[in-house]
Amino acid sequence: MKVLHVAGARPNFMKVAPVLRALGGRGVANVLVHTGQHYDPQMSAAFFEDLGLPEPDVHLEVGSGSHAAQTARVMERIEPVLESERPDLTIVVGDVNSTMASAIVCAKLRLPVAHVEAGLRSFDRTMPEEINRVLTDQISDLLFTTSPEAEANLLREGIAAERIRFVGNPMIDSLERHAARARSSGALERFGLEESGYVLVTLHRPSNVDDPTTLRGILEALNDVARRAPVVFPVHPRTVRMLQAHGLEGSVRLGGDRAAPGAVTCVEPLGYVDFLRLMSCARAVLTDSGGIQEETTILGVPCLTLRWNTERPITVEMGTNRLVGTDPEAIRKEALAALDGGRRPARRPPLWDGKAGERIAEAVVGWAR
Repeated sequence: MKVLHVAGARPNFMKVAPVLRALGGRGVANVLVHTGQHYDPQMSAAFFEDLGLPEPDVHLEVGSGSHAAQTARVMERIEPVLESERPDLTIVVGDVNSTMASAIVCAKLRLPVAHVEAGLRSFDRTMPEEINRVLTDQISDLLFTTSPEAEANLLREGIAAERIRFVGNPMIDSLERHAARARSSGALERFGLEESGYVLVTLHRPSNVDDPTTLRGILEALNDVARRAPVVFPVHPRTVRMLQAHGLEGSVRLGGDRAAPGAVTCVEPLGYVDFLRLMSCARAVLTDSGGIQEETTILGVPCLTLRWNTERPITVEMGTNRLVGTDPEAIRKEALAALDGGRRPARRPPLWDGKAGERIAEAVVGWAR
């Protein structure tokens, strides 16, 4: 049996790694395709090393661009790969453009496709990721869900129950596998941080970083928080460009190698293990990332999501996540409250036990039979 895996952005690889490992252990031939939707050569190499991933068999080198241009390039470049490999199953993960584009090409070529992380819904069609999720699910043959409400979403949209498998969250497989390595990381020392003595920030969604008014308000709130505790911001190059384009680079400390008291210190993007160390030891995490909402739930770290909705409501119901939106005063209030309070107890969502990759592999082999 041959399974082709498509990944295009960093969060995809955390989900792909445990599935690759589990299928390989069952004698399945794996083909890994890196679309290059988000790609930095240095960071990509570090990330693959951290996760123990093999070098991609195919690199499409799609690069950045508008949603239409990027989606079109993925479709154009993956089609000959799929025609040449003719996999028994193609597995796509998450909700990026590479996910939807690859699923569409599979459907056109009559090649079976499976979606890992199916059924997540924010119910906000202004989010490009929501469009990717809905369309990918409609044309997938197998739909692997991470939480109970995802299956209800799929059934409501007319997906047949026999196509759905509740397997748990492979993102947590990667976290559990590398937690011990993260504890020995020197990331805290490198940035001059003390455990539970700082706030960690990530921002990447266009709705937050492309709008100058929204970004300015978030940075104002973060600078107020920084007067109480160092704020560390591993910043993507695209976000740096937005800061500069909006004339906001003076609102942060760019190029910092150690966290500065009273400032929002922007540092280079980190590898998986170092970032996991910073996240697990933070007093609070402020983010617009879906995956970080999940990881902080397992780590028990207070997470403030700078969005008005989430496709992962289980992290709010059972975990440490709280939606605060993008209003500066709300961000300031909730962040300071997190600094003053302790960690809230969180319940581990069902099947978030580090064995999702094994369940996916078992389901794939059973489906093939």
